[in-house]
Amino acid sequence: MPASLSMMEPSPAEAPSPSHPTPGAGNPQAESPANRVELRGVLFDALTQAGAIDHIFGSLDAGRGGWVVTSNLDHLRRATRDAEFRAMLDEADLVVADGTPLVWAARLAGRPVPERVAGSSLTPELAGRAAAAAAGRSLFLLGGNPGVADQAAEKLLEQHPDLRVAGTHCPPMGFENDPAEMDAIRTKLADSGADIVLVALGSPKQEKLIRRLRSEGVLPGAWWLGVGITLSFITGQVNRAPVWMQKAGLEWVHRMVQEPRRLARRYLIEGLPFAAGLVAWAVVTRLRGGHGG
Repeated sequence: MPASLSMMEPSPAEAPSPSHPTPGAGNPQAESPANRVELRGVLFDALTQAGAIDHIFGSLDAGRGGWVVTSNLDHLRRATRDAEFRAMLDEADLVVADGTPLVWAARLAGRPVPERVAGSSLTPELAGRAAAAAAGRSLFLLGGNPGVADQAAEKLLEQHPDLRVAGTHCPPMGFENDPAEMDAIRTKLADSGADIVLVALGSPKQEKLIRRLRSEGVLPGAWWLGVGITLSFITGQVNRAPVWMQKAGLEWVHRMVQEPRRLARRYLIEGLPFAAGLVAWAVVTRLRGGHGG
């Protein structure tokens, strides 16, 4: 292990109306960009990847922490049915569109976002920016399969030797119901003093953990991101789709082929019908002059 590592689905409910009224509910100091667009009741920040990174590091320099959700089609589907998940999106300081279908739907509805901002693309760029930052910003990698966080940290350090990795931790299954394990997570994070915490537990578990820890005052000045499978992409244990598939909106096909038993229902039974409905909503919204419900 490198020396720098030494510190180392819910029941449906009626979703509330569009809000996002209290950006950064877990941190009253947080501020959010003014330009937001609404898709099916969820407000997205109309930012490029570079713009999101600038916002995160600008907030860190100003002493403000926050929470980024890179929201994909499954997130949006869940938010229309699950009030708790929807509330978490409303509380996040940045919600960016992590999905080509969302970018297409926003444009079709006349409410464009500039580009897809994927967590798996954002993470290595954040690492590079953190390594180059004058203040020497640090990352904490939380989650992934056993050993993956350490391996991902090593890969990031190979790419960015000046990067500070404040720590890594892979909690066991069921950790959220184990008070001792939760205490261990709180202690490791607090002792690390990390500036950016990458939580790789899958959705909605990662969002629930981020919300819980931030509400308890753990690392209030840090930025938190749920990054799903990203650490396995970094280590090469899971292959990311080729760029042409990402741009064509077919990354989900590549993922499903790799894990059909886990992902077929999400993508085929739940995702495709919702995507069709999203397109219909976008068309109706466009015909109404961008004032759809």
